[in-house]
Amino acid sequence: MHLRKRVMVTGGAGFLGSHLCDRLVAGGHDVLCVDNFYTGTKRNLLHLLNEPYFEIIRHDITFPLYVEVDAIYNLACPASPIHYQNDPVQTTKVNVHGAINMLGLAKRLGATILQASTSEVYGDPSVHPQTEDYWGNVNPIGPRSCYDEGKRCAETLFFDYRRQAGLSIKVARIFNTYGPRMHPNDGRVVSNFIVQALRNQPITLYGDGGQTRSFCYVDDLVDGLMRLMDTPDEVTGPINLGNPGEFTILELAEIIRELTGSRSELVFRPLPMDDPKQRRPDIARAEETLGWSPKVNLREGLRHTIAYFEGLLKNGDV
Repeated sequence: MHLRKRVMVTGGAGFLGSHLCDRLVAGGHDVLCVDNFYTGTKRNLLHLLNEPYFEIIRHDITFPLYVEVDAIYNLACPASPIHYQNDPVQTTKVNVHGAINMLGLAKRLGATILQASTSEVYGDPSVHPQTEDYWGNVNPIGPRSCYDEGKRCAETLFFDYRRQAGLSIKVARIFNTYGPRMHPNDGRVVSNFIVQALRNQPITLYGDGGQTRSFCYVDDLVDGLMRLMDTPDEVTGPINLGNPGEFTILELAEIIRELTGSRSELVFRPLPMDDPKQRRPDIARAEETLGWSPKVNLREGLRHTIAYFEGLLKNGDV
């Protein structure tokens, strides 16, 4: 008999969280989505609302929550610079107070808890590609610090709860992820370029476009998170999850222009403060520990993502 696990996903109405909810429901779990809808949207979950084993609670995890679950995926946090810099104090709160509240809940329940951390803990890295034992190069007082240092502090809390309370923890460091349900106005490079290209507007690049990023398709990323959650107790992470394929921002712009058949011209603007020049995960630990590596190449993933944004534009949702 299949044992139906009660799984909570904080930030479950967001881009990543909604895809994770899909997979968990499809896997036969009883799924509780928790979101304050600051950047998440019910539109991402409409197709799940009639599922008998899926429910939504509107809640901000900077306040305690009392529910009964077996496992917690802690994904709640604005993840794009436009959103996390809009209210930086709240961003730090959701990372720190939110982690404390969810860790306290997991401790009370004896539940396993997974933290969605980020490649931003590496800052503007002086080591390339980034391995999990690299401590990072982070500005603690810059405009991105609310997110970078907030996530670093959350990792500290997770490992201290592990050492002090024996909590079952998992920490995933997520590198740039893209796909359907990305927020159209989140300022991230993939969504920016696609929306600009589909509208034949100028595509905005910062610096000379020579900075690199590694782009992981959302289905691959969710698979990695679920594999990490299913590992034995002694596997805590941190584990990098991302696609090691490395592209310059200029290459990304050219591919998107080609796939959309766009007439957009490329325009160049000054590079924002503390913007990392290189970003590429070393995923040897994920390959060895989880048997995980990305399957979807950039062009294939972009085709799915472009189709999603075409639908939004057609319906006037952007």
